Amino acid sequence: MLFAHDTEVALAAATALVNTAADGAELLPDPAALAAFLDTWKVTGSRTGDAAELAGVHRLRAVLAGIWTADEDGVVAVANRLLRDGQALPQLVRHDGWGYHLHATGPTAPVADRLGVEAAMALADVVRAGALDRLRRCAAHGCDNALVDLTKNASRRFCDSSCANREHVAAYRARRAAG
Repeated sequence: MLFAHDTEVALAAATALVNTAADGAELLPDPAALAAFLDTWKVTGSRTGDAAELAGVHRLRAVLAGIWTADEDGVVAVANRLLRDGQALPQLVRHDGWGYHLHATGPTAPVADRLGVEAAMALADVVRAGALDRLRRCAAHGCDNALVDLTKNASRRFCDSSCANREHVAAYRARRAAG
C-alpha cells in the first residue's frame, strides 16, 4: 500500500467524483444519483438529499478537477482552502470495520465539506510524499478522465480496463497493418 487506506480511498473517491463530469456527460444529474455515488463510496454522516447538497458537490467537483493540472503550489492552495472552508479539525475515528483513521469534519457537516476535507487530507499526504505525479489523466486517445496511480511501480496509464483494452487492440491492429 502506497498510502494509508483512508488516504487511498479519499483519492479514489475524489477521482471518481471528478470523472462524473468527464467528456461532457453529467453522471450526477440529480440528488438520487448523488445518493448512489455517496453509497458507493461509503460516505458517512448526514445527508440532506436536496438540490443544494447536489450543487455543493458540483462546485467541489469543479475545484477538485483543477488538481490534475495544477503544480504543487496550486494543489497546496486548493487543499488548504478546502481544509479552511470545511473547518477541518482532524480526529481519529473507527467505523464500518475500518481501524482508526482520520476524519476532519463532524458527521453533520455538509456532504461537500466532508468530501472536500477528506480529499484535502489525502492531497496533503500526496504532497508530503512528493507523489503528485501519481495524479494523472488517462493516456487513452480521446479520454481525459482523471486517475490516481496507486500501483507499486507507478505504471498505471489508463483510467479503467475499457480504455486500456481499446488502446491495446488499436496498437495490435496497427502492428498487424504495418507488418
